[in-house]
Order: sequence, then C-alpha cells, then structure tokens
Amino acid sequence: MFTGLVEEKGTIVSLIDSGDGKTVVIQAHTVLDGTRHGDSISVSGVCVTAIDFGDGTFSAEVMAETLHHSAAANWAPGTVVNLERAAALGDRLGGHIVQGHVDAVETVVRVSPGDRWQVVRITLSPDIAPLVVHKGSITIDGISLTVSNVGDDWCEVSLIPETLEATTLGDAQAGDPVNVETDMVARHVQRLLHMQGKGV
Repeated sequence: MFTGLVEEKGTIVSLIDSGDGKTVVIQAHTVLDGTRHGDSISVSGVCVTAIDFGDGTFSAEVMAETLHHSAAANWAPGTVVNLERAAALGDRLGGHIVQGHVDAVETVVRVSPGDRWQVVRITLSPDIAPLVVHKGSITIDGISLTVSNVGDDWCEVSLIPETLEATTLGDAQAGDPVNVETDMVARHVQRLLHMQGKGV
C-alpha cells in the first residue's frame, strides 16, 4: 500500500527481456534507504518488488500483464519515474490509499500553466470515467491528487509548485501517456452495484 506522496524522481537505467516480462534497473537514492529484497516500491504508479540492488540502483521484475496494462510499456533507458516506498504502519497518510494497481493508461490532453499552479487535463476512458468525481482522489503516475474538474471523458488536476518540482508531472506535455489508478472505494461500490443489478 502507498499514499501517493512521491519521495523522489528516479531514472530507468536499463530494461532486460526476461521471456514473459522485463527486468528493470532504476537509479534512485531516497527509496533505497532501508529497502530490502522483496519490498514493494511504486514506480510511476506501478507496484513492483525490489529483487536486487546495485550502486545506487534497484532491480525489479515487470510481468507481461503489467506491460500490457500500464505505461510501463513505454519505459526506456533515461525515462524519469516517480518513486515511493510502501507505507509503514504508523506513518501519516498524507495522500490517500494507493494500491499501485493501474486501472488505465490515459493521455495528457492539455497543460495550462498559471503564475504558480498548473492545471493538467487527462482523458478518461469509459471504463474508469464513472469512478472519477469532482474533489475525489485520483492517482496519476503514482501521485495522489485531487480532481479539480471533471467531464464525461476527461478530468483535471491542479498542481502546486511542490508537485511540479518533485514529480514527473512538472514536465508533462499534451500527448504523454500516464498511469491512472482510481479511488479504491469507488471501484468497490461499482462492483457492488453491478452484482446487486444481477440480484446477488
């Protein structure tokens, strides 16, 4: 479990084919502190398991399912990613509960800069659009954000200077793919309503 509060930006060093997936090596600093073999790390919203460590790097396996359903398919050496270690019991939950399970890959439609803030609009596919509400929580590339505006097939988030500086969304441009995870509670409610409609 994560909170969506990005600890640092890391850089992908290499990707090695492993048959039905890839092994990714990521350069990092902060998230390496106290991280052990088998620990979970959110990489731009994708939960991976650290399996090996080098000099300022960690490695993780990314299975084919993840590559198929997330923007991890676009990762390449030099790609900058948002990193967060799994939350520890007793930590403050400054963001919201994030699982690291990507619901959809969406696209940045527009970036509107302000004096200090920046508004980013992304697409919402029909599968996840009903799960996104005004002033609700959404995770974009592993970042816990509040929906500031929403339409039938898009939503907007307003980014404060800290988010612009500390995460990859500060460099977002129209056309960029992003990993989106909707609010966990909304997903459960949708499933319950679906089953109720079937008389279950």
